[in-house]
Amino acid sequence: MSNPQVQLNIRFKAKPGKKEEFRKELSSLIEEMSSEKAFISAIVSDDLDQPDDLIIYETWQGTRDSWLAEEFNKPYRKNYEGTLGDLIMDRSVSWLQPKGEWGSHITNV
Repeated sequence: MSNPQVQLNIRFKAKPGKKEEFRKELSSLIEEMSSEKAFISAIVSDDLDQPDDLIIYETWQGTRDSWLAEEFNKPYRKNYEGTLGDLIMDRSVSWLQPKGEWGSHITNV
């Protein structure tokens, strides 16, 4: 693929009573990262079956390696990471590469 994209599917389990506070921190992070050149989109969802869980689905221009090299160490991310210990119990990250898309035009596949 000449113009690669990478997607992150990140599930957070908020600490009891901290979900809305975490959502505000996450929204602030998204506001910051949405101005990055490689940023394409982000969708935040609540899990209907797991009420303490929030999921963010991000699409970025580039590869996992380029994202880790260029985006992960941004100062605003370090500040955000510093807040997580008080707000979440767990986080799981899946790295995805789009291979097909129907109904939208977010990816370039």
